[in-house]
Amino acid sequence: MTTASATRAWLPLGETTPDRPRLFCYPNAGAGAAAFASWRDLAPPGVDICPLQPPGRAERYQHKAHTRLEPLLDDLMASLDGQFEGTYALYGHSLGALVVHELARRLRAEGATEPVHLFVSGRAAPHLPDVRPQLHGLTASELVPHLREIGGTPETVLGEPDLLDVFLPTLRADFAVNEAHRYVPGAPLGIPLTVYGGNRDPRADEGELRAWSELTAADFRLRMFDGGHFFVNPHAGDLVAEMTTALRT
Repeated sequence: MTTASATRAWLPLGETTPDRPRLFCYPNAGAGAAAFASWRDLAPPGVDICPLQPPGRAERYQHKAHTRLEPLLDDLMASLDGQFEGTYALYGHSLGALVVHELARRLRAEGATEPVHLFVSGRAAPHLPDVRPQLHGLTASELVPHLREIGGTPETVLGEPDLLDVFLPTLRADFAVNEAHRYVPGAPLGIPLTVYGGNRDPRADEGELRAWSELTAADFRLRMFDGGHFFVNPHAGDLVAEMTTALRT
């Protein structure tokens, strides 16, 4: 049974109602709902931006972070029962792209109301082989160079062992979710799928992004931006405008 506290934990910026169009946003590894806080100000009136807060960060710091995708999806589905109704779309960046794609598949399998659109960014299509180094088991000294290459983590954190000790357990758990998952073939989704990428992203090149087209039987679109893995930050206005327009139409 869904509890109000479980729902609030996943939606720390406030619950919404199915009578309004909503965009649920899942963050990259190590990040939380705060990554999308500014998006709420960018959205047009009448559309709700709903950032999701996975366990293990911010006010959920004492909640154990998931290390596998299936239990994470079980948690999401149980905690947000009643939220995935009406007109809504899903968006995820990097790890979040994997999560929202598999969430859309789970919603379809369980006969729930499906999203009207799926938006993903910054991740190779999940059915492709993982050709990058596995990160979740690395020591701090081994991991830091990879985090510098990916970007997004302040140097004040990377250069401070005490801060790293706080940050890395959740990040490793998220990397484990991403790296341990094995794609199970199935029928492509029947909803539009839009993919965004950065032209200098070390985590997903254009070919790996275009391969998402195989995972939907509906309209597919790929849009590339100038930038690295976190191209989404300087281009947030364009992304929110495009996603909310698609959601309303």
